[in-house]
Amino acid sequence: MLPKRTSPQDDLELFRSRLENVIDQRRPLVRLARLIDWPVFDERFGTLYVEGAGRPGLPTRLMVALHLLKHMDALSDEAVCARYLDSPYVQAFCGETYFQHALPLDRSSMTRWRQRVGAARMEVLLAETLAAAERAEAVGDRHYRRVSIDTTVQPKAVAHPTDSKLLQRGIETLARMARRHGITLRQSYRRVARHAQREAARLHHGGKRREAEARVRKLRTWLGRLARDIARKIDGDAAAKAAFAETLGLVNRLLRQKRSERGADKLYSLHAPEVECIGKGKAKTRFEFGVKVSVATTNAAAPGGQFILGMQSLRGNPYDGHTLAGQIAQAERITGVAIDRAYVDRGYRGHDADRPRVFISRRKRGITPTIRRELRRRAAIEPVIGHMKTDGHLGRNFLRGADGDAINAILAGVGHNLRLLRRWLIALICALFTWLRAAATSSRPVFSALQIG
Repeated sequence: MLPKRTSPQDDLELFRSRLENVIDQRRPLVRLARLIDWPVFDERFGTLYVEGAGRPGLPTRLMVALHLLKHMDALSDEAVCARYLDSPYVQAFCGETYFQHALPLDRSSMTRWRQRVGAARMEVLLAETLAAAERAEAVGDRHYRRVSIDTTVQPKAVAHPTDSKLLQRGIETLARMARRHGITLRQSYRRVARHAQREAARLHHGGKRREAEARVRKLRTWLGRLARDIARKIDGDAAAKAAFAETLGLVNRLLRQKRSERGADKLYSLHAPEVECIGKGKAKTRFEFGVKVSVATTNAAAPGGQFILGMQSLRGNPYDGHTLAGQIAQAERITGVAIDRAYVDRGYRGHDADRPRVFISRRKRGITPTIRRELRRRAAIEPVIGHMKTDGHLGRNFLRGADGDAINAILAGVGHNLRLLRRWLIALICALFTWLRAAATSSRPVFSALQIG
């Protein structure tokens, strides 16, 4: 059913104070709420609901605002819901007229809303943050014409994969599912598997590789026995077969794989089989486990900072040069402005985009002093990626599945733009008070100074 609309004042609210009369209208969060065009989300997400079927959906502004706040301050779903109950400014940002003493949603409603909207429609949020920045004059169309593009890794919230960990987790998962479905096992191996995994880790750390490998072989044998025992006992039960199909498939895939294998079929996590192993040549972290992400930012720093123009997850760890055309197309789709120049590093050699408007680092021929200066500015995208990882959710993705990777990547860019816009609004307020203080202490009256300003 269509989402509920926030209702105006009724008779029951006659003696309550409105939030707009209680809060400070100069606070950055209040000013930010006035810059965002909230009806745009009702128009773009309205097709996801039908009229007259089921219970009314939650207000679109409430769900969008909670996700904006979550990624602006790197909060979890639980934390942003708790902040909603604590802060009148958060409730005003979410569109409430009066202070609410009860949460109007469950935390799981945010998960279901993300799944309903999907990654493709999440680009609307990124486009609206840029539109709000334009209204605040923190960025302009001219900044969209020259962009910097790079790739990074969005790590998944998984433990570092080792053979002993994966095998022991498989035993734990199968034994727990068998108990839940009432299947009597010959032996669950849970206790001995836990001990063998700890022993394998201790022996590996102590340099006793041969003894550690013996424990790993035991774990592999126990997992195979457990999988075959369950497969025999669910042979005639169609419902149990359907319940165990995905887990048994992952376990059999884990038992078949070798340590020396490489490629997309390698399994690094049972609860997140989409995780890939990516090596970016970092001295601190040789390998990262997640998904590759492409990032497009403004090349020249706008008055409000270096804004994100596009972000997308790249399944299969593709070559950087084969992702450039898609990233340029996404940035043009979000901003509505054609890109004149795109600046990339040497990892994009042999790219698939229009060559006249792509400039690679260390290029010597056919560049002007302006292009040379903008090529040096390309390196500024690296601290932007670092801020999204430390200040946002790009450094550890907790959303499930490949769709969760794509959604988290876009929302990480949304959070970065909102942090820049909030800082820009704070700077404007500080500049206004500084100017008023200077006008008050000058020889001119404040009124005449305001008229001149």
